[in-house]
Amino acid sequence: MLSPLLPAFLLDAFLGDPRRLPHPIRLFGNIIAFFEKRWNRNGHRRLKGVLLTVMLVAGVWTIFFVAEQLLQSYPVAAYLFAVVFIFYGLANRSLISEALEVEKVLSNEGLKAGRKRLSWIVGRDTSQLNPTQIRTAVLETLAENLSDGVVAPLFYYAIGGVPFLFAYKMVNTLDSMIGYKSERYRQFGCFAARTDDVLNFIPARITALLMLLVTFRWDVAPFVLKYGPKHASPNSGYPESAMAGILKCRFGGPNVYHGVLVEKPYIGENWREISAKDIRKACAVNFAVATVAVVVIILLRSYGA
Repeated sequence: MLSPLLPAFLLDAFLGDPRRLPHPIRLFGNIIAFFEKRWNRNGHRRLKGVLLTVMLVAGVWTIFFVAEQLLQSYPVAAYLFAVVFIFYGLANRSLISEALEVEKVLSNEGLKAGRKRLSWIVGRDTSQLNPTQIRTAVLETLAENLSDGVVAPLFYYAIGGVPFLFAYKMVNTLDSMIGYKSERYRQFGCFAARTDDVLNFIPARITALLMLLVTFRWDVAPFVLKYGPKHASPNSGYPESAMAGILKCRFGGPNVYHGVLVEKPYIGENWREISAKDIRKACAVNFAVATVAVVVIILLRSYGA
């Protein structure tokens, strides 16, 4: 039977996230918010953060594992289950669409509208950014989320199917909601953030490798090895440095997050104006990487079967 990954990937490529339909990641977010309001206070916050992460990740894996076992006697239902949830676990079409939308608004409606549209997809303060800074933020987001939102879910699907994919998605959602170093989340979200770092260690480096592969830019490898480890994140620097090297531009630098100036290290030294052409090229790289990853996983799982 045709791998469920292929129709799931095609659904994502054509439809993106179905915003009007129930989505498991939104449910994850609601569950995390429910517990955060009740547990992230008083004493033992670090322990409660550990318990929350373990409880939710183990719970998600168990639910999907049991569902797969119950559907074993119904091959068609099991196949459709896998297609639907792999589709829900991928986010490349939405990532690319959001990047192109920021560029469209910036080009057609001006700087103020572009800043506002960018604020929908990044955590930094966008109110003072110039066009090149807006486009740089888009490129950084495309690179980082190609790893977090596409390659990593595919990697864990390849290892353990839909249960592993969604266990990873829960960790990633926890990190995006409570994995901050602010006073509120420093203790409570510490374990979730560290777990996300561990789970993304290999996928981030695979992402950078695939980016060089699809662009035939092996000459960028020394650039990635030089600048990848300099990022504040142990993982984000690798896909970001790959993208910066491919585009021959510079990422990083100071930005304001939640009212605090953060001096992010520069990735690269070639400062230049970033154009709409760079955004389109980065989107093409993202789609090519996702396509290659899907093909490789289908072949590997078919061979293993």
